Amino acid sequence: MRAVVQRVASASVEVEGRTVSAIGPGLLVLVGLHESDTVSDAEYICRKVLNMRLFTNESSGRGWDQNVMQRNCEVLLVSQFTLYGTLKGNKPDFHVAMAPDKAKPFYASLVESFRKSYKSDAIKDGVFGAMMKVNLVNDGPVTMQIDSPSPKNSNGVIMMFSENLWMEMFKFSESSFLVLAKAAVI
Repeated sequence: MRAVVQRVASASVEVEGRTVSAIGPGLLVLVGLHESDTVSDAEYICRKVLNMRLFTNESSGRGWDQNVMQRNCEVLLVSQFTLYGTLKGNKPDFHVAMAPDKAKPFYASLVESFRKSYKSDAIKDGVFGAMMKVNLVNDGPVTMQIDSPSPKNSNGVIMMFSENLWMEMFKFSESSFLVLAKAAVI
């Protein structure tokens, strides 16, 4: 799961010329669902977004000190499958994004997790699958991207090979594998 989090002075969502959700100061969160996302991905994103210290503590003046809940701000969630888009030539491809029939109830459960974890009336969302106009007044600007720690790469391929399998597949010696592994970490 991928979330693009923006600290905002205000944000709103319009569908067919009508405002369906609006918030004052808080966070606008664009949410992309990957085809292999699970409940643990949703729990991780919910926990991280609500606890990100993106706000200044008005009492002490310390920056990056308080989260959205401590500041009693609002959160606007907007589903955005294009966060898992890639380009094939010049054409966008979204094959790793969760299919709409699975994504709609999954996204609804994510919104519900946010509501249960914070104040229900402080969590707003757009309309899943609709063409939306998202308006915002960015505060900072502050924009962060969070990916859940599922064992997949950006193409959605599960990366769970053992060292022995890598060495066998690519004919690495143990010392060559360790050099390659250390280089990949750097």
